[in-house]
Amino acid sequence: MLYIIFGVLLFGLLIAVHEGGHFLAAKKLGVQVNEFAIGMGPALFTRQRGETLYSLRAFPIGGYCAMEGEDEKSDNPRAFSAKAPWKKIIILVAGSAFNFLAGLLLVALLLTSAGSYGVPVVKDFREGVSFAGEEGLLPGDRILEINGGRVRTCADVSAWLSAARGEPKDLVVERQGERVALYDLTIEPQTYEENGKTVTRYGINFQVEQATPLGVLAQSWNTCLYFARTVWQSLGMLVTGQVGLQEMSGPVGIVTYLGEAGSQSSSVAGGLRNVGYLIALIAVNLAVMNMLPIPALDGGRVFLLLVTEGWYLMTRRTIDPKYEAWLNGVGFLLLILLMILVTFSDVLKLVN
Repeated sequence: MLYIIFGVLLFGLLIAVHEGGHFLAAKKLGVQVNEFAIGMGPALFTRQRGETLYSLRAFPIGGYCAMEGEDEKSDNPRAFSAKAPWKKIIILVAGSAFNFLAGLLLVALLLTSAGSYGVPVVKDFREGVSFAGEEGLLPGDRILEINGGRVRTCADVSAWLSAARGEPKDLVVERQGERVALYDLTIEPQTYEENGKTVTRYGINFQVEQATPLGVLAQSWNTCLYFARTVWQSLGMLVTGQVGLQEMSGPVGIVTYLGEAGSQSSSVAGGLRNVGYLIALIAVNLAVMNMLPIPALDGGRVFLLLVTEGWYLMTRRTIDPKYEAWLNGVGFLLLILLMILVTFSDVLKLVN
């Protein structure tokens, strides 16, 4: 229960960070903000300060930064619609940028608290490994690429190896300062016993480096890039039908998974670190997903803004804002329906 509460609080914080990005950018660029809300549904707490109503709402599944002239016509010179296109884009992108920054900072805090982190440099191998030797990997090799995919972290190694499961692997490593290409290696997962449990590993033990400020910054950046690539790969699998809707998770599934990740740890501190790591992944996930060119999402609004501005430059005619509002309304309705379906799927998983 501790981890679930911790996860819910952090999940709500990510929403606040996202909307806070829009809010701060709007204020900085002179846009009037009518309401800044965390959560959706009935208001639990409200306070008017200046021109802005601040509210905390019942359901921690969203939030909003309501700007003057955002979805309707307004004669207010401080309306969102009255601002230059570049200012609108900055405001729209700011939410995702703040989410990515939040994920980056959270990973940095976790790495700093741990005091060390693994790097994709081979330390040694487990028993039964067939790809070690002069024609394969050697202790001290830094793995740079796997089947053309760049390796920055140990997680990248597992991800690229898993993506090519059942196929020979071509690796590029750094060995004694030189790049060395290794072809047609058979690297497949094997089962091992760890603490009385059967686990699946590739049999490579990686070196561990002590945390330094520059090292933590680089490792945090690379970890967030790994998170972002994972999101893109998951979307690709969803579009191509490799995974189905039942594999997706909404707020209910995410909170449940956070609780499981925390409770499976051997200590409270370890559980909180696991939950924090997943929250960082979710933060980057939100940053990437919100920039997709889908109506009602920030990325969709940026895309429509570029289309309308491009149309104006070519024809000197404007597109009626009602069409953009209609598209965003339809997109929002579809997103709500998707959220309902995913939540229903999450509940069924819990029941089963």
